[in-house]
Amino acid sequence: MQKKLVLLYVAIILAFVILIGRITYINASSGDKYTKLVLDQQQYDSRTIPYKRGDIVDRNGTKLATSERVYNVILDVKAMLSKDDYVDPTINVLKECFDIQEEDVRKVMEDNPDSRYTILKKGVSYADAKAFEAVDEDNENYPNVCGIWLEEDYVRTYPYNTLACDVIGFTVDGNVGNNGIEGYYNSVLNGTDGREYGYLDTDSSVEWTVKEPNNGETVVSTIDVQVQSIVEKHILAFNEAHKNLATPGEGSKNTAVIVMNPQNGEILAEASYPNYDLNSPRDLTNYYTEEQLKAMSDDEKLDAMNSLWKNFCISDTYEPGSTMKPFTVAAGLEDGALTGEEYFYCGGMLHIGDHDIHCINRDGHGNQSLSEAVQNSCNVALMQIAEMVGAEEFCKYQHIFGFGELTGIDLPGDASTEGLLYTPENMDAASLATNAFGQNFNVTMTQLAAGFCSLINGGDYYQPHIVKQIQDSNGNVIENKDPVLVKRTVSRETSELVKQYMRGVVQNTSGKLANIEGYEVGGKTGTAEKLPRSEGKNLVSFIGYAPQEKPEIMVYVVIDEPNDYDQAQSSFAVQMASDIMQEIFPYLGITKSETADAGTADTEDVSSEEYYEE
Repeated sequence: MQKKLVLLYVAIILAFVILIGRITYINASSGDKYTKLVLDQQQYDSRTIPYKRGDIVDRNGTKLATSERVYNVILDVKAMLSKDDYVDPTINVLKECFDIQEEDVRKVMEDNPDSRYTILKKGVSYADAKAFEAVDEDNENYPNVCGIWLEEDYVRTYPYNTLACDVIGFTVDGNVGNNGIEGYYNSVLNGTDGREYGYLDTDSSVEWTVKEPNNGETVVSTIDVQVQSIVEKHILAFNEAHKNLATPGEGSKNTAVIVMNPQNGEILAEASYPNYDLNSPRDLTNYYTEEQLKAMSDDEKLDAMNSLWKNFCISDTYEPGSTMKPFTVAAGLEDGALTGEEYFYCGGMLHIGDHDIHCINRDGHGNQSLSEAVQNSCNVALMQIAEMVGAEEFCKYQHIFGFGELTGIDLPGDASTEGLLYTPENMDAASLATNAFGQNFNVTMTQLAAGFCSLINGGDYYQPHIVKQIQDSNGNVIENKDPVLVKRTVSRETSELVKQYMRGVVQNTSGKLANIEGYEVGGKTGTAEKLPRSEGKNLVSFIGYAPQEKPEIMVYVVIDEPNDYDQAQSSFAVQMASDIMQEIFPYLGITKSETADAGTADTEDVSSEEYYEE
């Protein structure tokens, strides 16, 4: 008997061993196949839980772009069709609460009668969602409503509409950033969807598993909403005043302003006109009539939108005009070609190569110091300086100041202008002469602004930037975007001399309109004749700063083809800069000077500072 029991026990053990071995083999070789068979016999349900795209805020935490919660209306067709009594009441509620038409619902019923998840409407507001919740809970008056539920979603909104549109950018379907911060920091702003899912056996209850979404991170920009608003107010005022003035159309081809901290490269405001509404970026009705839009092809409309969306401040290139002159002087001082004690004679014109190149004052300025040459914006003196510097050194310093280079700004569309500058090998005498006063080569606004900041801050070239911090969805700081000191451009001695010369421009000559009482403002005007020179089209500008000692703010204004009978008036740009500075200086707490005198605002403009004639 004992032997029989032992044999039976051994047999059972062997059977279990064989069974376990077999199961292990089947699981290893065909496990996926049998898992699929099991799952095919179950009802599987899941839904995506959308993440919230991160906010874009200004330097003080004001929301510039945010994602608002909305709801999608979902219909469980199979549940609604489970009883005939459910159909009509459910359709009526869909019409009553969400304005979903009966024919649309019946088409879904016919096409997908077994559907457990059909989106009938997207972007339903919180108010409409609450109204439906009240109906859904009212079993006394709505006992037979079945199969409707709401799914959370988000829609991107821009509280300030057109404000800082070039800087912020917008999103397209699927949370894809387009232009601006939305585009450049798309991966930072985006999060990861969550998911709710589970298995439902016919003999068991539903068991759900929830993986929560990871929301996007908040981007804190360097923009100040108040400064940005002031800038855009004055840009709009100019363009409204000049609309249809000399010719039918907008007040200018482009008007743009950059406000920057020269001590760290932070951009406090950046704007251009024409602009667009971030909440409806494809709306062209502000700039085209209904008849014009009907006559446009799809490609023409797309070109018009791309032109509107382009950020003039970083992507468009132009000849800078006389705002280049401080750079030429600084190059001469750094190179040793100048000492600051030089005098130059201007007879009104120089003949260089085969060209007669004129000064603004065709009668000539006579003898003048280096400081007077800058104040008078004397082309002849600048051409003489460029000859002293030479093509090799001149081209070298163009690149030192950042011309022809990518600025590294954290926005898409940064243009380098590398192919738009001469090299020492192809720069002839006339090209060197005209480059000296800002013609026959191109820059971008951001290039010139960043280089100019190094001229006035003692020689430190900071990478211009538009974002200062990244935060998580709870406001905790993840990353600080510290200022990046790229290089040294000039010595502090050169910087101080150039600032003295530019202070004279504002005190005595073409920049007088920017001589604001209580502040020591320096700067330089520019009037560049556009190609072809014979058409009389001009780009006027003014770049200024304050205070004189350790400048705290830089304002750069460019007006491309002002719609006026005489475009060559740099006073347009000086006046706009002055209006902006008078408002933002007190707000920002810019250091005042007890000795600063506004002087007399001479409105007689130093017009058309650049002449280049063959």
